[in-house]
Amino acid sequence: MCGRFTQHYTWAEVHAFLSVFGPPRNLQPHYNIAPTRTIDVIRLNQDGKRELVPMRWGLIPGWIKEASPRVKPINATAERVATAPMFRRAYAKRRCILPIDNFFEWKAIKGAKAKQPYAIGMKSGEPFALAAIWEGWRHPESGELARTFCVVTTDANELVADIHNRMPVILPPQAYDRWLSTIEPDPRDLLVPFPAEPMMMWPISTQVNKPENDDPEILEPFEAVSGSTSTLL
Repeated sequence: MCGRFTQHYTWAEVHAFLSVFGPPRNLQPHYNIAPTRTIDVIRLNQDGKRELVPMRWGLIPGWIKEASPRVKPINATAERVATAPMFRRAYAKRRCILPIDNFFEWKAIKGAKAKQPYAIGMKSGEPFALAAIWEGWRHPESGELARTFCVVTTDANELVADIHNRMPVILPPQAYDRWLSTIEPDPRDLLVPFPAEPMMMWPISTQVNKPENDDPEILEPFEAVSGSTSTLL
């Protein structure tokens, strides 16, 4: 799954790898983004250009009538995103890209009370793109419009499989246009594990467990707990 990530790139960096349309912006870095947070997601505007749009993490389909929806999935599995009622309309018409620098995952350690968190990113340190879907939902009482999204997940690659059986779908640059377009053929073939070789993973401290901890120290390597001993990966 994907339950936490970072966005600490500059406007120049996100523009360079995603060709985002619009004037330069002063993007604020975030090192511990949790569900329900409103952050920047990339979609196509009416002119077919890529734009950064603020959206809340936790999908609410437009057909939901409740004023306080109980189900707001943060992930959609690659196996069901095109067919499940919760996701299929967004998948067909409202695919988007989530630019990130790292995502986090937790590994259960035998004999340890707490899971060990890990940061995962590219060896190059460059930002990368996750496949996501979005929806527009209007509050039935206030009429306020909320844009929400969720991340598509797939089977873990060889690297991530050491700590979890799922990972977010990472899109290679040549797939961006196809994923965002609703005219191109069904892009389900893109929903596969990203190669492990360009990626890296390292243990971090349990500071990441609290969303209010949002600073660069989150990403510092930490000794991973292994049973009753500690090893540095």
